[in-house]
Amino acid sequence: MIVDKPFSQACENNKGPILTVLAPLLRDYDQVLEIGSGTGQHGVYFAQALPHVQWLASDRSINHAGILSWQHEAQLDNLHPPLSLDLNDAWPVDDVPVIYSANTLHIVSKALVERFFAGVKKHLRENGLLVIYGPFNYAGQFTSDSNAAFHQHLLQRDPLSGIRDSEWIIELARDSELSLQADHAMPANNRLLIFKR
Repeated sequence: MIVDKPFSQACENNKGPILTVLAPLLRDYDQVLEIGSGTGQHGVYFAQALPHVQWLASDRSINHAGILSWQHEAQLDNLHPPLSLDLNDAWPVDDVPVIYSANTLHIVSKALVERFFAGVKKHLRENGLLVIYGPFNYAGQFTSDSNAAFHQHLLQRDPLSGIRDSEWIIELARDSELSLQADHAMPANNRLLIFKR
């Protein structure tokens, strides 16, 4: 019996709009590494909707029990047990065709954002995609009052976290041999950034 299954309302709210963009994007790709799977909700939803894609969840080991509770309930052949991945350490993969991460870059420190892109540079295949979802600033400005308030909340929780400037993210991607393909406006003042190697 599955108990204590974690739940994120934000994941529930944004999974549909994200899938609308992901589905055509991943038509010709057969594997996705998700960085920072959190509760595991996105992985289950996307793996269910995209049966041709092998979905590799990953997160720090502290979150694995929650991810596994969602996976065990779903019973999907293309959904894999979570890998232990901490941005401070080496990644437990060789190379992958697609890397996806949602609501992570504003949670971790700037140093770990840089390590994230170093990992992407090392492990993303030629012609691979990097898909990043979350809130971003543009020209150093918040895109909404709610994002400004959220940024202050993040800083109170962890002074090293915070909403990142999109220009900095694009620069880090460029240094990792990636080019921006699309910047989609998403609900609740979020964005979906698509990069390609």
